[in-house]
Amino acid sequence: MTDNGFLSGRLLLVAFEGWNDAGEAATGALQVLRGQLDVVPISEVDTEEYFDFQFNRPSVEVDDEGRRVLVWPGATVYGPDSDAPADAISTLEGPGTSLYLLIGAEPSRNWRKFTAEIIATALAEDIGGIVLLGAMLADVPHTRPISIFATSENPLVRSEYELERSSYEGPVGILSVLSDAAEAAGIPSVAIWASVPHYVHNAPSPKATLALIEKLEELIDITVERGALADESAAWETGIDALAGDDEDMAAYIQQLEQARDTVDSPEATGDAIAQEFERYLRKRGPGGPGDGRAGGPSGPAGSGGPDEPWRRD
Repeated sequence: MTDNGFLSGRLLLVAFEGWNDAGEAATGALQVLRGQLDVVPISEVDTEEYFDFQFNRPSVEVDDEGRRVLVWPGATVYGPDSDAPADAISTLEGPGTSLYLLIGAEPSRNWRKFTAEIIATALAEDIGGIVLLGAMLADVPHTRPISIFATSENPLVRSEYELERSSYEGPVGILSVLSDAAEAAGIPSVAIWASVPHYVHNAPSPKATLALIEKLEELIDITVERGALADESAAWETGIDALAGDDEDMAAYIQQLEQARDTVDSPEATGDAIAQEFERYLRKRGPGGPGDGRAGGPSGPAGSGGPDEPWRRD
């Protein structure tokens, strides 16, 4: 383990709806974990302080008793239930490990104050490490495994878990702001990003949710029950196949993405070969074509074109 105890003791897992949550993959992953943990709300932010309700509108839902209720945007930290039976041990937590969750909508104002409040809660709860989950739209095919990238700004964590340091420069979301504040407060962090095909951006992506859960299992040594997630992932892929079968342009575009991805993933691929394939791909696509980087941010065939971790040929 690292000297600062990362990945042992108390871990805070974080996901936000909005810009950092393509296909609802990141928040979906934490909702799966929330259903399997004995956690209760321990801290909630003031919605009036951090949210513009014309941008993050409240929604109407029907509760278990059939009543229509308003649900306001916000962010909640969940922690272990102190009233849970002593023998109620979750399969998600090993000896000496406790998982906390932060789930909410990306705030629309007062980011510095919001971040300071979250970090204060983390310090009060003696959190030893933070894992931030995100998902981005990218030029990737739905028929291939979801690309997952894990990075850290902490040199000890990078060395211990063989992670990379992000080389991205550009606009960021609240996850990057929280990561920066956490490191400044002495709490190491890891960011895990999934790439979601941009041509199905309007629908939830259970395949990306599943990929994030699998990476979490690998990184922090937990076992998560999948439930119906694997079947939902297969149905998601089959549904997109059916749409592409009725749209020649979409099918041709997906085939281009598959070829580019297969080139990058091939054992004989070199950095120069990948770069040449990427350039050929961009010329063939042309400006303004599907997934044009000018409309959707940095992107490319390796499948990590997003706000905090663009495609690169490492």
